[in-house]
Amino acid sequence: MKKKIVFTGGGSAGHVSVNTAIIPEFLKNNWEVTYIGSEKGIEREIIEKEFPTVNYQTVSVGKLRRYMSLENLKDPFRVIKGIFDARKILKQIRPEFVFSKGGFVSVPVVLAAKMLRIPVFIHESDYTPGLANKLAMPFASKIFTTFEETEKHVAKSKSIYIGAVLRDGIFKGNADKGRERSGFDKSKPVLLVMGGSLGAVRINNLITENLDDLLGFYQIIHICGKGNVQENLRKKGYQPFEYVHEELFDMLACADVVVSRAGSNSIYEFLGLEIPMLLIPLSANASRGDQILNAASFENQGFSKVIQEENLTYQAFSDTLDHLVDESPQYKAKMHQKRPFKTGTEMYELLIQLQK
Repeated sequence: MKKKIVFTGGGSAGHVSVNTAIIPEFLKNNWEVTYIGSEKGIEREIIEKEFPTVNYQTVSVGKLRRYMSLENLKDPFRVIKGIFDARKILKQIRPEFVFSKGGFVSVPVVLAAKMLRIPVFIHESDYTPGLANKLAMPFASKIFTTFEETEKHVAKSKSIYIGAVLRDGIFKGNADKGRERSGFDKSKPVLLVMGGSLGAVRINNLITENLDDLLGFYQIIHICGKGNVQENLRKKGYQPFEYVHEELFDMLACADVVVSRAGSNSIYEFLGLEIPMLLIPLSANASRGDQILNAASFENQGFSKVIQEENLTYQAFSDTLDHLVDESPQYKAKMHQKRPFKTGTEMYELLIQLQK
């Protein structure tokens, strides 16, 4: 009889990528894998596309907003319904344990697992725990942290510092394929711009408004987010995409420098691949400030340069890119000294060890 595991997490691609790194190992070792997510979240799109054999189940979701909204009055009832939805699913499956990546969809799943005495392992990607994980952590058996500094925000008896969890495929990208897929050659450096799965308006606009100037120095892969590709701007040396899946590995392999938000999963992948990075974190006005802390940690260690969104100008952007390209060997050397991550295979082995 197959052993069973349930994964959960969603709301953004960052709340799914760790799961996508580990799921193949459980499938390869003949586990029955179920993913519990939301009905319309990006997690459903990603999981159903990458793992068609995984049993995807949905629960009611409350967004746990930090701002005033009439929807906040409805969210507690959605979460309560989600707990009953998740309890029904978990009771039918009876998994050995639940692995939660966080995001608002994970809260009812973790609470339902606790009610059924099913062990829960949580992974926290950011410097400080997000709201969903803060609510879920008291019910977890173990909590894996990405930043060493996060351990002071987590119960010591539960905390295990492991670094990031990176997809094995991230190290198998082919630079030649990446350039060929994008119609690029070796005449200019490749700039990879990532606004996250939901896009980044300020970054997107900076690229498109200064495209002709940038193309004088770089070939650009621009991951814009859903609905943000401007087809009329597509030209030689500039390839925009809404979102990419496995082709990202080849694109990263050919990138000389990357511009990105500062979600921890992404920046640790750049670190693992030793790609110099310009980080433009979400401002404190648009987030809880976790990306600002993530970016500061990486800049302090010499892995990246940072421009705060409110200070973002084209001149500062252009000058920083030039610096990263010119000083690329120094940045790569500092990144090469660190290995703060586990592969999907290593994470599978750790979970099996802890589950026994």
